[in-house]
Amino acid sequence: MFWRSAATITAAQQTTKLSSQAFTQVNMAENEAKSDGFLTNIVLEIVQSPLNVALVCLIGFLVYKILKSRQDVPTSKASEPELPKLKKRDFTVEELKKYDGTQEDGRVLVAVNGNVYDVTKGKRFYGPGGPYAAFGGRDASRGLATFSVSAKTDEYDDLSDLNTMEMDSVREWEAQFKEKYDLVGKLLKPGEQPTNYSDDEEDETPTANAEKSKDD
Repeated sequence: MFWRSAATITAAQQTTKLSSQAFTQVNMAENEAKSDGFLTNIVLEIVQSPLNVALVCLIGFLVYKILKSRQDVPTSKASEPELPKLKKRDFTVEELKKYDGTQEDGRVLVAVNGNVYDVTKGKRFYGPGGPYAAFGGRDASRGLATFSVSAKTDEYDDLSDLNTMEMDSVREWEAQFKEKYDLVGKLLKPGEQPTNYSDDEEDETPTANAEKSKDD
């Protein structure tokens, strides 16, 4: 009798364990079915709406671009060799035109208020293809005064017709050029003789040299 009861209890426990396992499997199957149904509903929702399809494509494209940009290794762009400092000299209008950045060495000179500056390090602005390329190899004074890139002449411009405000603007621009770029000489008026700069005068301005010549 005792062994029979023990066997009955053991069988009942096994039956309960099997029932529990079966119940768990059924629950898992139901959850998987619900999950599959939920995913199916999402896919159908996306496919049936053109707007949703477009949004998914856009998101996928953005994710692709982000991942690609992280994988790309940036390559350093070879910088142009720095040109040697130009020896100080004066320029006629015609001589200045040769330094517009299209020549072999690519040097760019710009005149402002009678002084000539080497703006080669700002070539991306004043060189070929730059937003102020029209000033390269030219007297930019009138254009800077009137805020017009196209305001230029092929002859010497004495700026005598500019008003006070425009001349103040020219001087302000000239101060910026002095701060950023090397002063390499002055722009000669028609018939004006160039200054002979000595080695000691390399650090002096053309204006100071002109005043010194007058004193002599």
